[in-house]
Amino acid sequence: MANYIHPDASLGENVTFGYNCIVEEGARIGSNVTIGHYVIIYEDSVIGDGCIVHDNVVIGKKPMRAARSILKAQSDYPPTIIGQRCTIGTNAVIYKDAKLDDEVFVADLATIREKVTIGKQTIIGRNVAIENETTVGAYCKIETNAYITAFSTIEDYVFVAPGVVTSNDNYIGRTEKRFNAFKGCTIKRGGRIAANATLLPGVIVESEAVVGAGSVARKTLKSGMVYVGNPVKELRPVDPEQLLKD
Repeated sequence: MANYIHPDASLGENVTFGYNCIVEEGARIGSNVTIGHYVIIYEDSVIGDGCIVHDNVVIGKKPMRAARSILKAQSDYPPTIIGQRCTIGTNAVIYKDAKLDDEVFVADLATIREKVTIGKQTIIGRNVAIENETTVGAYCKIETNAYITAFSTIEDYVFVAPGVVTSNDNYIGRTEKRFNAFKGCTIKRGGRIAANATLLPGVIVESEAVVGAGSVARKTLKSGMVYVGNPVKELRPVDPEQLLKD
């Protein structure tokens, strides 16, 4: 039941571990950090002061590449960086080259891939998957079972409800044309996507636009408007009291 802490890892003051944890070479853990049981922290990962890392978390996982993957092979990745006072839930996996700002909350079973950045105080819900080369802004809420496809951009104060799906491949895995046409989704500041909605590749949800539950969006959605249906149609303006206050 012993822990393994590499002698070249750095620990701040008042760091506590559960059982069977591994901290690899070059990892840096700040002060007042609580780490649960069976946690793996890979080489050179950085965890800021005051973080709570729950059981069975993996931080700094190196990406895998299938034989048929369209992603280019890469031998070296920058380390994972987790800011101060973050919470990482049980069985979450955070890959190398992911960066979490201060006070990010990652719930149980979430996956955050490589080349992902997440802004301050954003909440990543249970079993959410955020794929590679995606940017998530500050003060966002991405709720349970949402899927954020690769190459997406989510700006500040965005709300993504449970079961939302985004996509980036109009060719659905067929023909060589798709290799040059991958495009994720963009949700601009204050955009809101309701439960079980689907955003097709390249969709732009402009600032303060709302996509209704179960809707399918396949084009740019104008700022401050509510859209519903499959395919979505413009319904009405967002109620003024629902808009963000500057």
